[in-house]
Amino acid sequence: MNTTLYKIITLAITTTVVVSCKPKFDVPDPDNGNIDVSNYVALGSSMTAGYSNGALYYDAQQNSYANILAEQFKLIGGGEFKIPNVSQSSIGMGNANNAPSILGNRTDCQGVVSLGPVKIATQGDASVFTNIYSSQGSFNSMAVPDAKVIDMEVNGYANPFYQRMSSSASSSILSDAIAKNPTFFSVNLGLQDVLKYTLKGGASDSITPIAGTIGVGFEASINNVIDKLMANGAKGVVTNIPSIKTMAYFNTIAWNALKLDAATATNLSNFYANLDSTKFYEGDNGFIIMDSNNPFLGFRQAVAGEYILLNVPLDSVKCHKWGSLIPIPDRYSLTLSEINAIETAITNYNNILRNIASSKGLAFVDVNAFFSKVKSGFIYNGVTVNAAFVSGGAYSLDGLNLTARGNALLANEFIKAINSTYQSSIPEVDAMKYPAVTFP
Repeated sequence: MNTTLYKIITLAITTTVVVSCKPKFDVPDPDNGNIDVSNYVALGSSMTAGYSNGALYYDAQQNSYANILAEQFKLIGGGEFKIPNVSQSSIGMGNANNAPSILGNRTDCQGVVSLGPVKIATQGDASVFTNIYSSQGSFNSMAVPDAKVIDMEVNGYANPFYQRMSSSASSSILSDAIAKNPTFFSVNLGLQDVLKYTLKGGASDSITPIAGTIGVGFEASINNVIDKLMANGAKGVVTNIPSIKTMAYFNTIAWNALKLDAATATNLSNFYANLDSTKFYEGDNGFIIMDSNNPFLGFRQAVAGEYILLNVPLDSVKCHKWGSLIPIPDRYSLTLSEINAIETAITNYNNILRNIASSKGLAFVDVNAFFSKVKSGFIYNGVTVNAAFVSGGAYSLDGLNLTARGNALLANEFIKAINSTYQSSIPEVDAMKYPAVTFP
């Protein structure tokens, strides 16, 4: 045989063998295990609804973790997942009648231009709050931004995000969810029971107590929600809630981000000379904050572990002496005692939520652990994901709710928990197919 021809034939045979011996990965076919997801209902608050970048709008709703999960359910017999959608032509609406934010150039009080969140309009679209139940019917996504556990059975609940989707003027979130007769449900509640107090710097609202009747106490209220959802044999998944210490909203502006030159530090030290613990140095310094628990004065210098909230008006800090000559108002900071009260409540809520899932045989998603993992940072498909504001990939521009990518990652946590508990084989999603913060 011709030597050249022999080499070609040998190469062809070798190539065929190599190609045919590529390893095959055993990916199980989608299987529903012992759950029926044909009628899935999601109960929750802002995060479940898809609230993102400071508002509720169509694209964000489509990229909520609940909708991503519902799409995966279709692979194992899931049915339609009806969302109370905001019109695609609407800019959306936030809880302060604001429009959503995008990343853009903004000019501060010193004339410095930088990239940061800017509102796409001066206010949100008020038509979002028009009731759509009569035209669209009942919904599978019963997630209501800002809703607490204790709000679930409030008839005629006066929250415009609920009123836009309510079945009647006297219905409740839970009654509408139960009327859907779910075969499977998810419950992600509890964060707003501490967050409303937290986002006001502990200056107003209150933390929902553990004890108390339905509509007053956390434990009775969440047990009532789960029991009624399970009454007709539905199975489901329950989550706990994240520590505020893991969230971008509380970790972006440092307590000691007051940067001073030597002369200004000396002047401020002289100005506060009568305050024993207040000292200023060249470089980073703790802000001066309001604290009603501080005897006589009502203000003091912030200490390590305290938080300056993301919504503090930075122009007031840069150009109007907030945090130095003028204390930062109480609603923009959290003291150590306030943080301790918040974290204690979260720990207690989470213990109750885990016990409910265990005792009732429900899947359990450790959302707190997921958010902690995000804060620490991890690599997903070769891309770093962390809790850094704007650049981290997980948090949207409100610093509290997730990007589409963050929601996809969270949906995968639900899928893992459901598969583990119910012997199902629901495929995870490729989170990299979902966007993070979009840069201009």
